[in-house]
Amino acid sequence: MAKSGADRASQFEEWMHLALGQAHIAGEHGDVPVGAVLVNRAGEIVAAAHNRREVDGDATAHAEMLAISMASRANGDWHLDGHTLVVTLEPCAMCAMAAVWARVERIVYGAADLKAGGAWSLYNIPQDERLNHRIDLVHGVLGDDCAAMLTDFFEAKREV
Repeated sequence: MAKSGADRASQFEEWMHLALGQAHIAGEHGDVPVGAVLVNRAGEIVAAAHNRREVDGDATAHAEMLAISMASRANGDWHLDGHTLVVTLEPCAMCAMAAVWARVERIVYGAADLKAGGAWSLYNIPQDERLNHRIDLVHGVLGDDCAAMLTDFFEAKREV
């Protein structure tokens, strides 16, 4: 039986709360508070990650990239067909393209990224018809909560 729109929205919010928990961890160690979870077709969380650029000294250590890597290792396969990537901030071009390469089915994100968004705001990589795979996009899930966490983080950094 297919889920209704309200049931699906509720599920997305539940997953986004988990991603927000990951984002909080990133902020605690000085990274931009972005969190991501990857969910399989059965609705099970197969990976959860947060930004680790500062901790790892690695420009590619974005929450989405780490979650995709974790899920691929856990599945024993880089194909993530049927998986949903839930992330607190709109993926950048690098992360959006990684999701395309991994064949993720859906990206659900909270806050838009007007300066670096690769999944709608600046670029729409996941739905680019020139690519061999397209991804469904759901935006704005708990968007105010996701944006507030980022705003609070950057305001605190400016005060220091």
